[in-house]
Amino acid sequence: MHLEFHDRPDTFLDAAGDLLAAEPVLGSVIASVTERTARELAQGRDSWPEAGAPFDRWWLAVRDGAGAVVGAAMRTAPFKPWPTYSLAMPDEAAALLAAALQDRGDVLGGCNGVLPGAGVLAAESARLSAATMTVGKHTRLWEATTVDVPPAPEGRLRRATEADVDLVLDWFRRFHAEADEQAGRAPDHAGGEHNTRESALVRIREGVEWLWELPDGEVAHLTGASLPSYGVSRIGPVYTPRKHRGRGIASHVVGALTRRGLEQGHRMCLFTDQANPTSNKIYEALGYRPVVDMAEHVIA
Repeated sequence: MHLEFHDRPDTFLDAAGDLLAAEPVLGSVIASVTERTARELAQGRDSWPEAGAPFDRWWLAVRDGAGAVVGAAMRTAPFKPWPTYSLAMPDEAAALLAAALQDRGDVLGGCNGVLPGAGVLAAESARLSAATMTVGKHTRLWEATTVDVPPAPEGRLRRATEADVDLVLDWFRRFHAEADEQAGRAPDHAGGEHNTRESALVRIREGVEWLWELPDGEVAHLTGASLPSYGVSRIGPVYTPRKHRGRGIASHVVGALTRRGLEQGHRMCLFTDQANPTSNKIYEALGYRPVVDMAEHVIA
């Protein structure tokens, strides 16, 4: 096994593009994040310094003895503990990566991604640094090849505009805290994704954030649907304020955006928190089926 580190998104995509194209649903997160970074750099902007991370971001292609890329990972998350995200990789490669990062002084605070490789990376990293490893969240990746869209409630679906940015940013932040509460966990305000006004504006300008507007003009729901990467669009986040829940808004919007994507020829996927049975049942009823289980590991 050979570990090939990249400090630029374009060179990583050149190296790992065939792997991402062969497994585009599994690779959706790495592909979409890397392509967004590449677009940002092409526009002359680099948001990474704003993350305040004590290391340089990197991407990794894992090559076997014949030189074929058989795994991939990245450390680009702009929020504490700046976790890695990895696709499926051989246990040997995960152990090699843990050792390589230890040698680089690139101490890991978290490892997310496809099991069992992400778990091996987390456990070995914790062992090498005499730390403790726990699983913070069990997640599941789903894909829909067909969709059963429930009837529309009163209102209309529209794209978010720049005038909605403050609402979108607030709901991004509420989504993570309330998702923890719904799963029975204490909200983690120090970790998890930290969105900024600029990052919300980027998503709005990309046209990937959607709102459900009631007949009186009040906005009652937010769902994201990412730009397709290697033909795959990912739904999320999905957020409805408490006072508007129970009306079927989320089910309809996710179903409608899934149908829209499928009709455009995209493969559609999303992630769920395995500790939240309600969301899992909703998406399964729409037509989503499990692809692979993942986990978010914390190293302390």
